[in-house]
Amino acid sequence: MQNLQKYLASEFEMKSLGDLKYFLGIEVARSKHGIFLSQRKYILDLLAETGMLDCKPIDTPSEQNHKLGLYPDQVPTDKERYQRLVGKLIYLSHTRPDIAYAVSVVSQFMHSPSEDHMGAVMRILRYLKVTPGKGLMFCRYGHTDVEGYTDADWAGSITDRRSTSGYFTFVGGNLVTWRSKKQKVVSRSSAEAEYRGMAQGVCELLWLRRLLRDLGFGPQKPMDMYCDNKAAIAIAHNPVQHDRTKHVEVDRHFVKEKLDAEIISFPFISSEYQLADVLTKAVSTTVFLNSLDKLGMRDIFAPT
Repeated sequence: MQNLQKYLASEFEMKSLGDLKYFLGIEVARSKHGIFLSQRKYILDLLAETGMLDCKPIDTPSEQNHKLGLYPDQVPTDKERYQRLVGKLIYLSHTRPDIAYAVSVVSQFMHSPSEDHMGAVMRILRYLKVTPGKGLMFCRYGHTDVEGYTDADWAGSITDRRSTSGYFTFVGGNLVTWRSKKQKVVSRSSAEAEYRGMAQGVCELLWLRRLLRDLGFGPQKPMDMYCDNKAAIAIAHNPVQHDRTKHVEVDRHFVKEKLDAEIISFPFISSEYQLADVLTKAVSTTVFLNSLDKLGMRDIFAPT
């Protein structure tokens, strides 16, 4: 961990949270509490550009049970403006995992946006209005464990019935990477969708393992990838090929190889504690806010 700490200290040498630096357009603040990353100024500039500084704020970036898709009778919107706004939101999601799912959804309609799609983009901006200073806090927790959470929402896309999968990964108790993405093929069961998501999460853990070893340290025990689907976990441990797994045969062999080598493990976690749920669908305000707290998202600019 010392090599990584020395690197961060050299890049972000600051004495207090009031002493801000900008690294690739991201605000970086350092104090005795840790390192804080945010894009507050970027958000305020974006709200000003779109005339949303005085908009009515909202608690979540996505509407629950939304039906966004491509419809023959949809009313088109300004394509160039839509693409520009979504591009800015994609950049913003580098420090805002809370909008990752919402941005993933609206980015699927860049080629043919409608007024409904633009409304979804405006909702994200309304959410950012109430949380412009929210960002990621990196603290020292006394360990260098690598772990992840993976989840998938089966057949959630109205347009093509593809599933959305997502993962969060943590190093030393701090959130470092995340992803929300629609799968490339249609899954024929929820277990299949979850398993494809597990394989993506495993690839991310393996990449982190190689990166950490290049920095001079790495995980000393199997990396945990938490999953809330018992069927998918059973498939990962089952070496026998059968009808349930023939659609994910390559992923099955890839994951089983890492399990046998004791590089990864798949502890079961109940859906109540599945952090990656917010990357696969729009959830309730209570679930959403609880997840953000566990992800280490803070607002150092909020009054106390």
